[in-house]
Amino acid sequence: KDVLKKETSGDFGQAMKYLSLDPVRAECAMIKDACKGIGSHATLLHTILVGRSNRDMELLKKTYYKYYTKDLTGIISSELGGDNWKLASAGLQAAEEPFDPDYHTEEKAEEDAEEIWKNGQGKFFGTDETKLFKTVVLSPPKYLRMINEIYTDKYGYTLTKAMEEELGGNARRGAVFAIKMRLKPYEAIAEMVKASCAGIGTDELLLTCCVIRYQDMMGHVNFAHEEMYGKNLQDRVRDECDGDYKKLLLSLLEKVSPES
Repeated sequence: KDVLKKETSGDFGQAMKYLSLDPVRAECAMIKDACKGIGSHATLLHTILVGRSNRDMELLKKTYYKYYTKDLTGIISSELGGDNWKLASAGLQAAEEPFDPDYHTEEKAEEDAEEIWKNGQGKFFGTDETKLFKTVVLSPPKYLRMINEIYTDKYGYTLTKAMEEELGGNARRGAVFAIKMRLKPYEAIAEMVKASCAGIGTDELLLTCCVIRYQDMMGHVNFAHEEMYGKNLQDRVRDECDGDYKKLLLSLLEKVSPES
């Protein structure tokens, strides 16, 4: 790691640093980098903190403390505010419920769908984000899918559309990502890669973290990306990056999803 720090720099050096670490240690380094400077990278923090299994979240918190001797929850609470903190806080609880067919029934899904409506689009004034995030983040994927189907049939909106309507900024992007990672993970990651390249300039930190964190899924993500946007991930990297950084990302993508 010290040799890499000395011999490399910029986006290429940052990517090489992450690759030199084990996956959880790399995520801790990504969190630390996301909190550098004025203002934190809320979107990147949400992608790492929301949607983890309870075991993975506990491991992340322990590893962060081991290497930085700081409490991860305390760090995030000092970096994020408002809805961004409410969403991250739900993920940090490591309290996702295991699916229980005797508890997670159609009847309960109907109740929770109605609760989401009452606290979101059906609320006369304001939105109760804490209750929305609790359902989105802590529900097991199979049960969230049940809620989504009932919500769509009853109110004419998917849960992702409901979040887009009720929330704004990074919290909206984070909540939508959290839902899609449970329902359509490959599309969720493809959309996040595209988001890292949207607008003026590329969000290299977000792009790097997506490519490295989701290496084992990139074959499926690449297929979803091409279906959604008419171009593969390699083409997107060629359009957005240059130099050794571009070569590194392309080599990582080619390893798991070679171009024919």
